[in-house]
Amino acid sequence: MTAFKPLIFSGVQPTGNLHLGNYLGAIRKFVALQDTNECIYCVVDLHSLTAQLVHNDLQSQTRSITAAFLASGIDPKKHIVFNQARVLQHAELAWIFNCVARIGWMNRMTQFKDKAGKDRENASLGLLAYPSLMAADILLYRATHVPVGEDQKQHLELTRDIAQKFNNDFSTRIADLGIGVEMQVGEETVNGYFPITEPIIGGPAARIMSLRDGSKKMSKSDPSDLSRINLTDDADTISKKIRKAKTDPAPLPSELDELKDRPEAENLVGIYAGLADMTKEEVLSQFAGQQFSVFKPALADLAVEKLSPIASEMRRLMADPGHIDAVLRDGGDRARAIAETTMKDVRNIIGLLGD
Repeated sequence: MTAFKPLIFSGVQPTGNLHLGNYLGAIRKFVALQDTNECIYCVVDLHSLTAQLVHNDLQSQTRSITAAFLASGIDPKKHIVFNQARVLQHAELAWIFNCVARIGWMNRMTQFKDKAGKDRENASLGLLAYPSLMAADILLYRATHVPVGEDQKQHLELTRDIAQKFNNDFSTRIADLGIGVEMQVGEETVNGYFPITEPIIGGPAARIMSLRDGSKKMSKSDPSDLSRINLTDDADTISKKIRKAKTDPAPLPSELDELKDRPEAENLVGIYAGLADMTKEEVLSQFAGQQFSVFKPALADLAVEKLSPIASEMRRLMADPGHIDAVLRDGGDRARAIAETTMKDVRNIIGLLGD
């Protein structure tokens, strides 16, 4: 092999209702990327266990995420859509990566510190090892690119560290087996089995904030439903939430720099930009000098236009769980075939006996 085959991988946890931030920050990117790339999109149900081990509705939430993928325009025939638990090789490679990664690397993960809080000794081992499973999700398919939000960038950097350490540790074995790619690491050339995956970050709406507090990220866990627009919200609810969104009394400026101390205003401009496929500068050019009494109705109309068809299609799909399960089953079968090819190589590289 002379180069890694370009491949996109990303996943979404089945925890709570998807909202506008998930759509603009992730799913909309997934849809756009599939036009020119080979893509694998996963509902990462094993990851959801780190937040909540006992679920009453995990299967329903998994189907809901899948429905959102399909309703937004992801094509499960041209690409692979599946849920993680159907492919046991994710857990197998994660264990190997647990032995590659260093405890110090895991202790530096800011998300673990944030989620574990002051009671770190009582946090689950799964929460600490979460980034190792994420690395396995990506590298099991030898993905070259991953669309991620800023909050996951550190985890992708860890994925790169794990891939590089594996490649370095087993470079001679990989070369002897003839299954690697020559890679430049500093001044040294090594034979690598895993790619050093690149992040895909950015866009006008890469990070969507709460409608009630522009300093906080839009979240499923926020107790106020008015803080987010759920993908299942109907037109009236979308309009109401935008109408009630927190703003300030000043009109919209003409320059982006003038929004830096106005988080709620910048958030709404970013939402409009993301939905309209415009830059924030273009939105300000269109609405410069306008009050929010003018801008909010325009934003509400745009949001309803873009999101209502998705909500309607999601409801239709969720009424037919058999169809969703068939999509996941087919995707799981196709993903498993790729995953087992990788794991046969990995077992051989590290010296494990297996078929």
